[in-house]
Amino acid sequence: TAKKKGLICITKKNKEDKQYVICFKDKKKSSPKKTKKKIHKKSLKTKYKPQQSKKRSMKSKISQNKYIELIEKKKKKTITKKENKLLDDELFKKYCKCIKTIKRSKNKSPKSYFDKYGICMNSLYKNRKFKPPYNVSKKCNIFYS
Repeated sequence: TAKKKGLICITKKNKEDKQYVICFKDKKKSSPKKTKKKIHKKSLKTKYKPQQSKKRSMKSKISQNKYIELIEKKKKKTITKKENKLLDDELFKKYCKCIKTIKRSKNKSPKSYFDKYGICMNSLYKNRKFKPPYNVSKKCNIFYS
């Protein structure tokens, strides 16, 4: 084989012992080891990069009348799955908003600062005899940091 500028030429023989030349363009391909290293470096960069997630809105999707109606339905146990999901979402938003307001209040006495989770939990879930979601306070970082 002979190499020319950007071409690779190969001489071959026919069945009749005649020689002929085949030339084609040389495509420079990177070796597989190099590409694996590059991919590995890229994956490390994305793996340890802190994820920037958008904060969700705390605005209520339903009116106050509808909210009260859904609470009464849940107490009577005549609520549908769709309505229950909507109510749970609203209770969760109100819980996170309650924690946020107590956390950022001007009166930061040690007692109110550490009791914010209990105060909000009692006012929204326990007094209505609703079972609170698991780890609800840790999930509030969707709304605020």
